Amino acid sequence: MSAVLTQAVPRPVGIALSRHDRAARALLLAMLAALVIFLLLPLGAMLIRGVQDTQGNFVGLSHVAAYLATPALKQSIWNSVWVSTTVVLITVPAAFLFAYALTRSRMPGKGLLRLIALIPLLAPSLLSAISFIQWFGNQGVLKPLLGSTSIYGALGIILSEVFNTFPHALMILITALTLADGRLYEAADALGTGRLRKFCTITLPAAKYGLISAATVVFTYVVSDFGAPKVIGGNFNFLAVDVFKLVVGQQDFAKGAVVGVLLLVPSVLAFAIDWIAQRKQQAQLSARSVPFVARRRPLFDTLMFIYCAVICAVLLAVLGMAIYSSFIKLWPYNLAFTLRHYEFALIQSDLAHAYVNSLKLGLWTALVGTTAVFIGAYLIEKTRGLNAVRPAFRFLAMISMAVPGLVLGLGYIMFFNHPANPLNFLYGSLAILVINTVVHYYTSSHLTAVTALKALDNEFEAVSASLKVPFYITFIRVTVPVCLPAILDIGRYFFVVAMATLSSVVFLYSPDTILAAVAIMHQDEAGELGPAAALASIIVATSAAVCLLYALVTRVLLARTQGWRSPQLT
Repeated sequence: MSAVLTQAVPRPVGIALSRHDRAARALLLAMLAALVIFLLLPLGAMLIRGVQDTQGNFVGLSHVAAYLATPALKQSIWNSVWVSTTVVLITVPAAFLFAYALTRSRMPGKGLLRLIALIPLLAPSLLSAISFIQWFGNQGVLKPLLGSTSIYGALGIILSEVFNTFPHALMILITALTLADGRLYEAADALGTGRLRKFCTITLPAAKYGLISAATVVFTYVVSDFGAPKVIGGNFNFLAVDVFKLVVGQQDFAKGAVVGVLLLVPSVLAFAIDWIAQRKQQAQLSARSVPFVARRRPLFDTLMFIYCAVICAVLLAVLGMAIYSSFIKLWPYNLAFTLRHYEFALIQSDLAHAYVNSLKLGLWTALVGTTAVFIGAYLIEKTRGLNAVRPAFRFLAMISMAVPGLVLGLGYIMFFNHPANPLNFLYGSLAILVINTVVHYYTSSHLTAVTALKALDNEFEAVSASLKVPFYITFIRVTVPVCLPAILDIGRYFFVVAMATLSSVVFLYSPDTILAAVAIMHQDEAGELGPAAALASIIVATSAAVCLLYALVTRVLLARTQGWRSPQLT
């Protein structure tokens, strides 16, 4: 019977299959073209602008020389590097110990502690800066602890960025420590190996690539972040702030492009180091591996719980101060309770319009981003043909992680705002904000989708091809239902980051598309910390509510579509 089915291939079906293959290849080429247009060409436009004068004439590296000849601007390079390095040296060890406590101890309340540790993901980067000003500013509650040291400058930036980057490092390190082969620890125990030696010879080597990735992500985030340095940096020179001042304040796009390139260099180097390290990484788990199960050790568990509780208390104190500031009349002179900041933010001002725009951005980014990312990953992993194109697609999908948001936004100005560009109509619209946000956060979501698709056996596509089933039918009926958990995670991620993003969109909004994070920055510039804190708190509450709704909805959806994952009684 199978032989008959194999031989009986009518020509019309073969033509239909060829047409479907061509459609898949055309779709893959379209996705590649989109990444080229919305990622590569804007960066190219920025690089070209950096070697031209205002008339478009080639001037070589004269703008670079002029920039480096300015002592204050040159100091920004060193400041950005050493501050980012300092944040890495603080955040990565702190997050590693927290992840170690979650994965290697039997302490109580792991779920709650982990949830609290991820809260900074929901907040705009400006929230932490506003909070630290309330804690340690000139009128701060704990100002005496700093003595003559000012929070406005490097110290404030470091503290704010540690808060902002802690959950990013934590998620990577939890994954790295979770992939542990319990047999190694059992063998070490059988040989009488001490705990410190096991940690140095088993745990650290297994987690070294996770540590490198966490350090790369933290460094890239800090060196390119604009919100915290703008609010709490004072007169401290920082590359990301220089770009904003040159472009918005002085309208000097040439020098802005130069600083953008300088900002791109450390991020690309950090990404290259991480990429080289990942290529050397070997599988930590095999088919014979056994999961590591932590043993109960009362003293160790207690110490780990105390450490995690202290970290969570600090994170909640930072978030709590911002929320508290939004409910008092005038810090620190009138601490009476009031709702006027929320009334001002939601009713009496244009801040409500900015908040609605952020909601629209979050929803559209989640919809468009999830669709584009998952279809792109599927075409790369599960379709055939165009083997020469696939490496280019993978490269562009990964390189977006190395491009700072501020640099990407600057490139969008110079590319899409050019009168000769047929896509000029996008500039100043909500659509360009959505596209920019999707491209900026493409890599993380792409990796999530690829991981889910790699877990799906290629036999599904092979069987579908043998039965002459079009690829899109297999995609809709098999791939999407099986990978639904990953798809929902990608959608949630896109919504949360779109609600809080600032650096990548600060150059692209118009009066009609101003976003909540930008409005917070403007309120801070005007000295209105109350409304700024209120709007930041609303963003956190919105993202938290969406995450809660996501948990409830996905529980229902997964119960309907993922029943095959549950063990069946016979």
